[in-house]
Amino acid sequence: MNDRTQTHATFVLEREYPVPLERVWAAFADPEIKRKWFGSDDFVYVERSDEFRIGGVAIDDGRLGEDGPLSQFHATYTDISPNERIVYTYDMWLDGVHASTSISTIVFEPTDDGAGPGTRLTFTEQGVHLDGVHGPGPDAAAGRESGTAGLLDAIGKLLANGG
Repeated sequence: MNDRTQTHATFVLEREYPVPLERVWAAFADPEIKRKWFGSDDFVYVERSDEFRIGGVAIDDGRLGEDGPLSQFHATYTDISPNERIVYTYDMWLDGVHASTSISTIVFEPTDDGAGPGTRLTFTEQGVHLDGVHGPGPDAAAGRESGTAGLLDAIGKLLANGG
């Protein structure tokens, strides 16, 4: 009997940021700015790097708290069109067990609502969640969408505070 499971999920999140596109782009392209919003204050990093270029790798490995499970995020940038689009693939593991593989596409569009320049960001993720590592497959997929929404909200807070 095969006890392996996989759940495929796609989600799309949109955000409007009331700042120029170049500032929103920098929140992804500049590793120092990205470190201010990607992750959480409770996350204890084991390894962290970000090579923002086509073929470059981003790694965010660590634990939630000192004794939490080891979470590993390894991404490869596959397409970067400055101030327009970022595409990357990534894998996640939890305590050495492969949890998911995803492809993410982030599209940046300038806006102007009359109050000044702004940015519309569209984040699309297509993924496969494996073997219920983070709970049953559909729950893991919903959790990933919720977590990503939280990261996009953190970008908004950072930008609103001048970051």
